[in-house]
Amino acid sequence: MTESPREKLERACAEALSDAELLSILVGDAAQAVLGAFPQGLDGADHRELCRLKGVGRRRAAALTAALELGRRLRGPDARPVLDRPDRVAEQVPFATRCARKEHFLAYYLNARSQLVHAETVSIGTLSASLVHPREVFSPSLFCAAAAVVVAHNHPSGDCSPSPEDKDATRRLAKAGELLGVPLLDHVIVSGRGFFSFREHGLLPGPHS
Repeated sequence: MTESPREKLERACAEALSDAELLSILVGDAAQAVLGAFPQGLDGADHRELCRLKGVGRRRAAALTAALELGRRLRGPDARPVLDRPDRVAEQVPFATRCARKEHFLAYYLNARSQLVHAETVSIGTLSASLVHPREVFSPSLFCAAAAVVVAHNHPSGDCSPSPEDKDATRRLAKAGELLGVPLLDHVIVSGRGFFSFREHGLLPGPHS
């Protein structure tokens, strides 16, 4: 007779169970669906995304979300950066990138608490331009179940003022984020001299604008 994960837990200890067995205690036969949806780990799992998984539902998603949050609290303070201000976003951009001779377009993917869960270099452009498509920015957000995204790029000239192309790209990204349910929180232009925030200057379109 096959021993169930719950029976194995009662007989041995939690450390003896695999991730799938531990998950099955919380979400039953939906454990494999959860593991398949978050192959890099459950730290970035979002409650809404869990609810949408086949076989999970609101009740099981709530139990799993609560268990994950309790685990985080027991581990102590979360060391992941919180990117809730443009200066913190600018600090996240490596100094070598801020001063690079080509434009680097970066995307930072955040959870519901504005904590960084994934970072990606979306493109590296020429001396004066960085070509970026919304698909390239938002594809990783679905993979890591991000709740929001912040983008940044450097200006090799040292002048952080946004160009017409920067403004157009930001509008396109904001609209794409709204459609996908992954809002673009800010676009920060950086250089070795400072930074410029679209959000702070009122240049980031809001919902339905």
